[in-house]
Amino acid sequence: MNACLMIFAAMLATPVCVSDGLAQAHPSAPEVDAIKALMVETTDAFNRHDAKAWAHFCTSDAQLITVRGESMKGVAEIEKGLAAIFDGRGRAARLKILDIAVRFVRPDVALAHVTNEMSGVTSPDGRLLPPHRELSIRVVVKEQGAWRITAFHNTIVQP
Repeated sequence: MNACLMIFAAMLATPVCVSDGLAQAHPSAPEVDAIKALMVETTDAFNRHDAKAWAHFCTSDAQLITVRGESMKGVAEIEKGLAAIFDGRGRAARLKILDIAVRFVRPDVALAHVTNEMSGVTSPDGRLLPPHRELSIRVVVKEQGAWRITAFHNTIVQP
């Protein structure tokens, strides 16, 4: 078999997923598991109200946008913003993961769609609000062998 045919045969044997016109290699189960573990770790940090630990899982230039439209950019600002939430309306807030879906854009970039149930949030006048569902879209990148959040956008899911 000549070299061109061998290359063509190798290309046909390589698993590729086409979605929205973008080709991507099938992610390995360990990579998907690592991203899901990151989502669990950030949820655990949130439930401990540990803003520093949560921000640690971000890239230095990460951006976080809350369900209320608050925008925080960079680790220091994210830590400060989350600490303020934990000191205020989120003093008793708790998250429960309902679903995590991971979609790779490239081998080192993925989207994680995370559905949570949020409880324990208070209104500005101090009333306990009913639990609600949130959907966050998190762009994660692999840097120096570790997955980190570089963009996080959260929204309330309407019933």
